[in-house]
Amino acid sequence: MKKALLLIFLFFSFHSYGAGEKIDIPKYDWSWKGFFGTYDRASAQRGLKVYREVCAGCHSMNYLSYRNLGDLGFSEDHIKAIAAEYLILDGPNDEGEMFERDGMPSDQFANPYANIKAARAANNGAYPPDLSLIVKARPKGADYVKALLLGYVDPPKDMTIPSGQHYNKYMAGNLIAMMSPLSDGLVDYDDGTQNSMDQMSTDVTTFLAWAAEPSLEDRKRMGLKVILFLIVLFVLAYISKQQIWRDIK
Repeated sequence: MKKALLLIFLFFSFHSYGAGEKIDIPKYDWSWKGFFGTYDRASAQRGLKVYREVCAGCHSMNYLSYRNLGDLGFSEDHIKAIAAEYLILDGPNDEGEMFERDGMPSDQFANPYANIKAARAANNGAYPPDLSLIVKARPKGADYVKALLLGYVDPPKDMTIPSGQHYNKYMAGNLIAMMSPLSDGLVDYDDGTQNSMDQMSTDVTTFLAWAAEPSLEDRKRMGLKVILFLIVLFVLAYISKQQIWRDIK
């Protein structure tokens, strides 16, 4: 009896899985891929601008502090200026009250909402996810994030889109609460880079990839040192073995 129930369960599980439409996420060429890959810091800096001007109104980055931007090449004064653009809730003061102050480099990125309920209330019940680790949290990581940003297309003619939802060909179920956040020319780049949707999606994804794994380059450098050490150790061990056993046939 138990075996029969198990077979029935597996049959319907596989049937349900197979009924779902597989979504093929495009593969993109990222500078940090491969053993010697590194982050494109110019792209990540532009991505920060896209995040601040487009994404920060809805999405938090609670695991990133302004001082971390020094790893992207921002000067101390620039970081202070960026942080000071935001109001941070602090306290309590001597009277036991909370107060707002200008941001400092040691502060975490400012959260656009006071709490989760406020976030849901402002987004028709949907909760905008924190973007600090979004590239690590989603299958196919950076490829998925960029594809999602570029995946807003017209829905099939026979498909009805519910109110407050939008069609995205790379979203599971093809429905997403977030409307398309990017459009050509939306963000002006200070370095004169073409501000197309594709470029902005690449840049903000690069920034989010760095935010999710800022130690990636350090780990690669350490890995290279370990491999070189092991090679040298192997050579020395082989030479020692040859010397120790040279007189034994």
